[in-house]
Amino acid sequence: MNRTEKLLWSIALPGFGQLLNQKYIKGIVFIGLEFLINVQANFNEAIRFSFLGETQQAALITNYQWLMFYPCLYFFALWDAFKDAEPNVPRYSFLPFVSCAYIVTVGLMYSTKVVIGSVFFGPVWFPILSVVPGLLIGFLLQKILVKIQ
Repeated sequence: MNRTEKLLWSIALPGFGQLLNQKYIKGIVFIGLEFLINVQANFNEAIRFSFLGETQQAALITNYQWLMFYPCLYFFALWDAFKDAEPNVPRYSFLPFVSCAYIVTVGLMYSTKVVIGSVFFGPVWFPILSVVPGLLIGFLLQKILVKIQ
C-alpha cells in the first residue's frame, strides 16, 4: 500500500491512515478526537444541511468554538499518515498541510460573513474552498525553500 492510498484513507477519516501505517494508538487517538470534535461542533449536521443547500441553517447549528479545532487536527492527521507511509518524504512537504490548516481555519472564521455573488457558502463549503489557496501557498513556499537550499 503506497503513500497516496494511505493519504486518501486519512482524508476519508483522520486516523485511518495511521491504522494502515500500523500506528494503532495514534490512529485510535485521531479517530477519537475526530468524533469528539465532530459531535461537539455539530459538524455532521452542518455537512448535511450544506449538502441540502441550507447553508444558513448549517451556520446556525455549528458550534464554532469546537469546529475551530477541526482543520488543524484534520491536516495534521493527513500529514502524519503521509510522512509515516514511506521513509523518505520530500523536503518541506509538510508546508501544504500546514498552509491548508491555517487557511482553512481562517476560512472557517470568515465563513459566516462571506457571500460571493448571492451565494452564502457557510461553515462547510467556504472552508473547503479555502483548501485551494492553502495548497497553492504551501506548494509555492515548498518550491521556494527547496530552491533556496
